[in-house]
Amino acid sequence: MISVLLVDDDPMVRTGLRMILAADPELRVVGEAADGTEALRLIGELTPDVVLLDIRMPVLDGLGVLERLGAASHRPRVLVLTTFNTDDYVLRALRQQAQGFLLKDADPADLLAAIRAMQRGEPVLSPAVTSTVIAAATASEQAAPALREVADSLTEREREIAVLLAQGLTNAQIGTRLHLSLATVKAHLTRLFVKLGTDNRVSAAMAIRDAGLLD
Repeated sequence: MISVLLVDDDPMVRTGLRMILAADPELRVVGEAADGTEALRLIGELTPDVVLLDIRMPVLDGLGVLERLGAASHRPRVLVLTTFNTDDYVLRALRQQAQGFLLKDADPADLLAAIRAMQRGEPVLSPAVTSTVIAAATASEQAAPALREVADSLTEREREIAVLLAQGLTNAQIGTRLHLSLATVKAHLTRLFVKLGTDNRVSAAMAIRDAGLLD
């Protein structure tokens, strides 16, 4: 039997998933969670083989769950199941070692096959997600040399702020960590965005990773 934990804040979605999985005698739903904090607790208590994980949830989202699983004593295989085929969601989930990524409009048979494949240790990506990953990898390879040149031009303080930004810290947290005022942090970020050729935190964080500043 493959034990499965359902994690989604929508009770109707959880009910639908439970009905789909009930059609396979070798799959067993061992629990349900409506947010990321509850999911982490149940993962520790129930030690499921596979977790079907939503991205957008209250209290703690799916990306937060993946990040915290890195230090967990039991790390199940995680299949991200979401309606959002956003490049940033896909890439961040895979970088946090999700083993699979399917959209919620996937055929039920594909979902069952994905769970079985993941239990065998095989990665699973929907066709739309595969295209996103290939496009991102190609863009990253083309942009990396130029980004490394930009990284070399950063001041020491800009490099420190860039790393903290890419690690997900807020402006206030960066200021506290580096003993800087909020206005100073914002000024550094403005210059950093200009140098990276980005206009928001998400694309800046991806550029910082591609530039090798987190290595």
